[in-house]
Amino acid sequence: MKASLFAVLALLPAVGTGSREGVTVFAAASLADAVEEIGRAYEKDSGTRVVLNVGASSDLARQILAGAGADLFFSADRAQMDVVEKAGLVRGSDRVELLSNVLVVVVPADAPTRVGSPADLALLRRIALADPEAVPAGVYARRYLESIGLWSALKDRVIPTLNVRAALAAVESGNADAGLVYRTDAALSRRVRVAFTVTAEQGPRIVYVLAPLADSRKPAALELVRRLAGPEARTIFERYGFQVLAPR
Repeated sequence: MKASLFAVLALLPAVGTGSREGVTVFAAASLADAVEEIGRAYEKDSGTRVVLNVGASSDLARQILAGAGADLFFSADRAQMDVVEKAGLVRGSDRVELLSNVLVVVVPADAPTRVGSPADLALLRRIALADPEAVPAGVYARRYLESIGLWSALKDRVIPTLNVRAALAAVESGNADAGLVYRTDAALSRRVRVAFTVTAEQGPRIVYVLAPLADSRKPAALELVRRLAGPEARTIFERYGFQVLAPR
């Protein structure tokens, strides 16, 4: 499934005429496939309709601040969850640091380009990143490039995109020579290949944070948080390539 900014996806229709009130999840674009699968299973078990709104965590946070009707926020970094918490819309005690990920450099699958190390990026003309000024995947990528002294040389070649899935699409289409995306997104595409992986030791610590919205009074919202943090969801997240963090 190709996730697009502000796409609102109804995972499944409510089950039966007596179904409970639905739950709306605002989730980072990179989580779309895994959370959709978990949401389907939750709907089947509970009869509660799940609606998934996916996009860049920075844009989702802005929507929540503007009063959008979210019940859960699943951010790809701490910073965007901090923004929502500082506005009083989530409680710090409800936050769960649930997942981690790593960055990879991808190139078109049929490209003759030989990229095997960070230094090789300097040979390319166009490098796709999620917006490095705001979107978590792009912010993480910029921090990595800064840490190895390449950001200044590469920043004028960066094609900023709306979210990490859009960066992946730019490489798939050939509109970028390479891109820095999450490993989990690269694994979903047959039109790119991984040139090299930024190991957890080399790159910034990537943390996905989940929290219910403080104003949501729906019992199903807390039930879905428990499902997303539970053992069945762990298996699904790991199958998609995420690292599940120990409870904190």
